[in-house]
Amino acid sequence: MNPARPNIHPTAIVDPGARLADDVTVGPLTVIGAEVEVGPGCRIGAHALLQGPTRIGRDNRIDAYASIGGDPQDKKYKGERSELVIGDGNTFHEFVTINRGTAEGGGVTRIGDDNWIMAYVHVAHDCSIGSHTIFANNATLAGHVEIGDWVVLGGFAGVHQFCKVGAHAFAAMYSAINRDVPPFIYVAGQFAAPRGVNAEGLKRRGFDAERIGAIKRAYRTLYMSHKTLEEARAALTEQVSASPDVRAFCDFIDRSERSLVR
Repeated sequence: MNPARPNIHPTAIVDPGARLADDVTVGPLTVIGAEVEVGPGCRIGAHALLQGPTRIGRDNRIDAYASIGGDPQDKKYKGERSELVIGDGNTFHEFVTINRGTAEGGGVTRIGDDNWIMAYVHVAHDCSIGSHTIFANNATLAGHVEIGDWVVLGGFAGVHQFCKVGAHAFAAMYSAINRDVPPFIYVAGQFAAPRGVNAEGLKRRGFDAERIGAIKRAYRTLYMSHKTLEEARAALTEQVSASPDVRAFCDFIDRSERSLVR
């Protein structure tokens, strides 16, 4: 039952096996299960459900009706131990659902720092999310998805299992992503197609005109030169010395397993 602490509502249920920092606040009718660790400065709203094994860092906000750390929605899951690891400074709005990992996917779902996750977002098992991302309402990740830092997913955007989305990419609302999205680019559509460089987002993050210009040249090489992917990859290698950001394109292409949006 709820320990006698003034910052935990008397109707909340906290398992004796949970570990909460002394200043964590817990709203009414929230349930926190065994093997849940919650770091300092966290605020958990009403009617939330936290299940373990889950480790949550400091200064996170979890709003009403969120379900964090539930079993993976995978028929291959047979109750093996798996976990969810969340960093610091994240916000999870109402009705967000995040599942733990599976043995097949390494056993861990990971979320970094300073992410802004809006209402009704779903993060499936074995996903890996970087830091400083924004997921608008109802964005959905299938299992084993990898999201880089500073990615923005528009409302109702969906990402197919095993896809990767590179750092600083932007997906418009209702985008259906079924292939890998390189860093820095803007995609839209069903299925998602490249529409240019996320220049406005890069400006907001302090990229100067020279850096953005180099990224645009790399985009033109990859998407507008009529080269094969192999030819474009070779051409990008020649641009790396002039711009370290182009290296991110090359590294992403080398790691891609589902092919690129193209």
